[in-house]
Amino acid sequence: MEESRGCAWGQRGDPGRVVWARHGVASSRCPRSVIRGDSLALVEAYWAWKMLGGTRFEEMEARQVHAFLILEREVARLRDER
Repeated sequence: MEESRGCAWGQRGDPGRVVWARHGVASSRCPRSVIRGDSLALVEAYWAWKMLGGTRFEEMEARQVHAFLILEREVARLRDER
């Protein structure tokens, strides 16, 4: 299964073969096998931020603001595609 999904920790199969695609984005590697812990923490912090009504960007670190802006854009894009 690792090979068919193109998992980062397994043997690489066909590098040109798409193993994951959604909403105009495609990957030849399983996204779950390459996301880092700090990236996952930012995604989780984003959803907590949204649920709590958000704080001002001026009170956040630049890296977190950048991640949240990217996530905001992508959530809006997905919402518009519906």
